[in-house]
Amino acid sequence: MPVSRFLGRVQDLAADATFASIARINHRIFSATHDHFAERGALFTLLPLVTRMISSPGAVHGKEAISYTTDTSPVALSWFDLPDPAFLSESSQIYLELALAQPGVEETYSVYNSFRLEESDFSHLSEFHHIEFEGRVSQQDNLDCAIALVGRVVRELLDNEEEALAHFLAPEKMAELASLTTPSAYTHLTFREALDLLHEDTGEDRFRRFTMEGTFGSWEEIRLTWICGGPVVVSRFPLLEVPFYHAEIPGSDPKVAHNADLIWPGYREVIGSGERIGGIDELAAKAETFQLPPEDYAPYLQTRELDGWRRSSGFGLGWERLLQGLLEMPAIWDVCHFPRTHLALKP
Repeated sequence: MPVSRFLGRVQDLAADATFASIARINHRIFSATHDHFAERGALFTLLPLVTRMISSPGAVHGKEAISYTTDTSPVALSWFDLPDPAFLSESSQIYLELALAQPGVEETYSVYNSFRLEESDFSHLSEFHHIEFEGRVSQQDNLDCAIALVGRVVRELLDNEEEALAHFLAPEKMAELASLTTPSAYTHLTFREALDLLHEDTGEDRFRRFTMEGTFGSWEEIRLTWICGGPVVVSRFPLLEVPFYHAEIPGSDPKVAHNADLIWPGYREVIGSGERIGGIDELAAKAETFQLPPEDYAPYLQTRELDGWRRSSGFGLGWERLLQGLLEMPAIWDVCHFPRTHLALKP
């Protein structure tokens, strides 16, 4: 990781046109995102960054007992005189669900910083930005909304920021980008089907096992997009290998989640989506499996006891990772003005 380059970032901002181009692209992503949700009637919601309710808590409270969790622990900090540590939010998803408790609020979204206590690499930052949505919609409608958002972002960039894009992409690459603006560009696979394709492609028996462990990391995601020739949506992951809040596909064997990830061609997952658990009994049982502290997650469980509570679905889009894929940049820190990694807090 080129930490020394980060120390010279101020000089780079002044001298390198790359960052001015990224600034224009980021602004267009921001405006396209808000227009997309505003046209749906979704409400922007102000949310906290400090919390005791994280969205992927198996790694915090069940890490010693639960080996299937692949998520990383959040960043912890002391909060005044409270005895327990607070966490920097690694997703706004839980609070967006709480926001749906308000009368008349059917859809809500946020654009916020997220934090992960993990070592940075070519596709991970310790602090990044999430575009997140939650609504009283089916998982299919939710996934359609996510794909439409990506399509809108790409179209508006091509229509309004051609000069900025040309700093990174040759004309033929921009033509390829234009082909990704429609839903028909996406190949849809279940996780089982994805493993079968990878097994057929590689001949490796590890893909016969129905698990994400050792079978579905960065290499496999990228390889899958090469096999399919474009962006891929993978759905129905093993239920206990994804965050606790995902609903189960009824009658599935083995049990799978009603979720889906969107993988950008040649890069990695840029969107995670899913339907949430709707009933209090099912959610309480899942909370016990993941060893969630009842006192911390009581507000989340209370939503399922509200009169008229209806199941929701939502998604989260990693801003910098999408930008990395759009611009075909080799490292995620190269699309950030002020990258935050486990080794650098400057500038």
